[in-house]
Amino acid sequence: MAVRPLFHVRTRTLLAIAGCVWFAAGFNVARLGILSYRELRAPLALPVLLSAVVFLAFGLLFLRMSARHSRRIASYREETRPFWNFFDLRSYAIMAFMMGGGIWLRASGLVPGGFIAVFYTGLGCALALAGLSFWRFFILFGKKADAAGKRPPRR
Repeated sequence: MAVRPLFHVRTRTLLAIAGCVWFAAGFNVARLGILSYRELRAPLALPVLLSAVVFLAFGLLFLRMSARHSRRIASYREETRPFWNFFDLRSYAIMAFMMGGGIWLRASGLVPGGFIAVFYTGLGCALALAGLSFWRFFILFGKKADAAGKRPPRR
């Protein structure tokens, strides 16, 4: 058995790590949104519909992003990579900006709880869906790419 460099994982495992990170982030963001729904006193039909619109908008964006990252990961020629390579540098910067902005937005009180409920629920569900998409690519990579050296399918 070959010795693997410290913090390296099999390239395919990067897809599983990405799936876990995205799903966990989505679950937590959606949880904050759902908890904010308790503050709403108005009928829930419109806020739920707006959450669905947010979900659709971000869901399409995140699904394309997960496919792009999956193709990038599948294109690595090395058998192992550092575990943090599930993202590229630009994606880490976007993630830091979104987390910092979200924390600041909630803490500042500049937006009402209804906005947090609608936006966070839709955004969180879209992030979780992207996490599931990474897991789909992980499974496909194992079935097809390991045997034939192919990349995950394009969306």
